[in-house]
Formats: sequence, structure tokens, C-alpha cells
Amino acid sequence: MCPRKSVRPVWIALLALCTASWLACTKSTSNVAASSDGGKIPITTSSEEARKEFLTGRDLSERLLAQESLPHFDKALALDPEFASAELARAVSSPTTKEFFEHQKKAVSLASKASNGEKLLIMANEAGANGVTEIQKEYLDQLVGAYPNDERAQFTLGNYYFAQQELDQALAHYKKATEIAPSYSQVYNLLGYCYRQKGDYANSEESFKKYVQLIPNDPNPYDSYAELLLKMGRYEESIAQYRKALSIDSHFNPSRFGISADYMYSGKPQEAAAELQTMADQARNDGELRTALFGMAVLASDQGKFDQALAAIDKEFAVAEKKGDTASMAADLQAKARILEQMQKHDAAAKEFDRSLQLVENSNLSQELKNNATLQHHFNAASVAIGKKDLAAAKSHAEEFRKGAEARKNDAQLKQAHELAGRIALAEKDNAKAITELEQANLQNPQNLYRLSQAYRGNGDAAKAQEYLKKAAEFNSLPALNYAFIREKARKEAGKS
Repeated sequence: MCPRKSVRPVWIALLALCTASWLACTKSTSNVAASSDGGKIPITTSSEEARKEFLTGRDLSERLLAQESLPHFDKALALDPEFASAELARAVSSPTTKEFFEHQKKAVSLASKASNGEKLLIMANEAGANGVTEIQKEYLDQLVGAYPNDERAQFTLGNYYFAQQELDQALAHYKKATEIAPSYSQVYNLLGYCYRQKGDYANSEESFKKYVQLIPNDPNPYDSYAELLLKMGRYEESIAQYRKALSIDSHFNPSRFGISADYMYSGKPQEAAAELQTMADQARNDGELRTALFGMAVLASDQGKFDQALAAIDKEFAVAEKKGDTASMAADLQAKARILEQMQKHDAAAKEFDRSLQLVENSNLSQELKNNATLQHHFNAASVAIGKKDLAAAKSHAEEFRKGAEARKNDAQLKQAHELAGRIALAEKDNAKAITELEQANLQNPQNLYRLSQAYRGNGDAAKAQEYLKKAAEFNSLPALNYAFIREKARKEAGKS
């Protein structure tokens, strides 16, 4: 499992940029002036018992056992209510976005009482969650500059670059982390994902096997290796690795989510549905239940059963609504709108996008998140306008979105701006321009791969069209709506070609 794998719609996906690594252990117990030990980021707490609980929780969290880490972070905070790093850890391990924001806000309020390294981590986390990636990087650069020999600092900056799809820079920092601490297991997990995203499956497999070697009695190394095998279309081998993870921890539900993908892509939807139902039945928190319901929506969409997909999203929304989890509710409405777009119900989709924006605007979320939601609404409105063939409106919203993305210097949103320009060019049958724009879009979105195949075909390049069609058809991600929307038609078109 990659720490970011369950994140979905774009504005909330900015949470994926959050700092998902923890501070190094030090000998200091002063909450006024914690000193570093061997060039590591200090931990500031007034309680030695709180420190021990924090370190236990951190170890579990770094092994992707987030649910198991929560009681330890909660105990640390009970022992020291001003433990800023424990609040940060509790935020990132939280099963819901509501809890994430609550604990992040508390961490920010306590940052002035922590060491400078801890403060930089907390502020970077806040900037990433708010989508202010330029400021996030400034904090992380300062962190690595101050603590170049801290493996977690290097790993965290690597995560930033990975989220921005700047994979060579990510690899450089991940490798530096392994040089500092060769037994630091979680870096091999992200190395595996980074190589996988580069299409370097040999090094990816080697990294995941090293990950297994370091913590062979944990479920996540087998889960991550299984995801690589899924990507490669080696479904039976993938299922075997997922089952290995579940044999270690029967509650490791990400592996059931992965198995559902293996079954879905190998033409066994009933088996996929059974895995997701088991995941829902044994969910330990709202996050796990919502992920199972989302998987059901993806499975239904993959089969073209969009009414069933909408019903699953409605159930997912109800789980968040019961807890007043506004950010998750807003994300669900965006997912619902995307499904309605596939049904050609563009006016209904627009209403759901509007509801999502209104939820955020009327919430107590940060102003930065509200601003980001407003900007994202231009992307959504442009998408609806393209579907309705109202290209004048699409261009107007796309231009507003582009200007906002440029002002924020947000690489993910700049890629979205290129996506919109490419989609508009496709609608205008300007295939050359569509190719130029879409090649600058997010190519980890299989819909953009499919759009590129259309553009190349329209431009008379059959070989390139087939290349991108094959990439789209065989994208083999974990269950995701953007893949479900194009997988079957891409597979059929690739077969015909």
C-alpha cells in the first residue's frame, strides 16, 4: 500500500502532499529547547512516557498500520496535551478528513512550542493540505537544509517530488535516505512505487523485495508488491501476494481492495464484489467502510452500471454526513458528478459540483481550502461545458482555472489546465494542439492516455494512437473512477486495432 492510494478527487487530493513521515528520536525531554541527536530532527515533549507512546505509534504508522497507531498517538497526547508532533502524527494517520483537519489545526497551534524542525514539518503539512505547494516546498527545503542527515527529512522531500510527478528528484532523496539509514523500511516502499511509475518494473520489484526482506512479518510489503504485479497484469501472482498480506493481518483491508481490482480486470466481477463486501463488513472505521463503498462504485462503473455506482456513492456520502465530515462529503459529490457526466447527464452533474462547492464554502475549513475549491469549480464547470459542447463557456472557465493554477504555482493544477486545453482542442478537432496540451497533462490519469490515443488517431498517426490506447487499456490501477470510465472501451478498441 502506498500512503496516498485512497485519496480521490482533485481538490481533496491535495492531502496527498501532506507530510507522511515522522521525526527522529532524541534524548531531550524539554518542551522548550529540544536538541537534535546526530543531526536528526528533535522530538519535543515534556513526558518521557508520551515519547515512548509516540515512537510506538510512529513505528506502526510508518509500517502503514495506521489504525493500530491511533491508540498510541492518543495516549501520547493524553500524557502531553502540548505534544505538537503527536498531533501531526495523529492527523496524518486519521481515518477521516474531518479528524485530519482537527488534529492538523491543533498541531499548527502548538508548533511554536516545538523545535524548529518539528515546526517546519507541521507548516509544510499545513501548506500541502491547503494546496499551497510552493510554500510547502520552501518549508521542506529548509528542513533538509537544516537536517541533511535525517532520513525522514530526505524521505519527506522525496514524497513531495513524488506527488508532483518529478520522479528523478524523488528517487534522489529516497536513495539518500537509504544511504543514511539502510534499514529504514518505508523508503523502499516508495522507491518501489516511484520506479513503477517510471515504468522501471525490474527496479520496482527489487525495491519491494527489499521491503519484504526488512519487515517480513508485516502485511504492507506483500500488499505493495502485489500492486506492482497487478500493474503488470500478473493477476494470479498478485492475488497470492495480497492473500499473504491477509494471512499476516486479516484486517489489512487495502489488500481486499487490491484483490477486487485483480478480479475486476480478469473478468470476475462477482468475486470482486465479494471482496469489497467483506471489506465493508469488517471495516474498523469510517475510512475503511467508505473505501469499500467507493470500490463498489468503481466496479459498477467499470461494468457500465452507473445507477448502481451512484447508489454506492450515496451510501458513502451518508457515512460522512453522519459524522459531519464536510471535506469527504464534498469529495463524494464530485465523484457523483463525474459519474453523471459519463451518463451524459450534464445538468445534473453541474448541480452536484455546485453542491460540493457550497458545502466547502459554508464549512469551517481553511480559507485556503475554500479558495482552492472555488478554483477547482472552474475546472468542473469547464468539464461540464465540454460535455454540453458549449465550448465558449468551456474556454472561459478553463482560462480562469489556468490563471489561478499559474498564480498558485501548483503543478498538479497546471497539469489539469493542460488537460482542459487538450479536451477543448479535441472537441474542436484540432488534434495537433490536443496532442501538445495532453502530453503536458497528468499522464497518470488513464483518461488522458485514452484522449491522446484519440488525438493521435485524428492526426493520422496510427502507431502512436495504438501505443497510448494500449497504455490506457492496461493501466491496471487500484480501483479508480477515471480508469473505470475508459477501461472497457480502450480494451475493445485496442483489440480491434
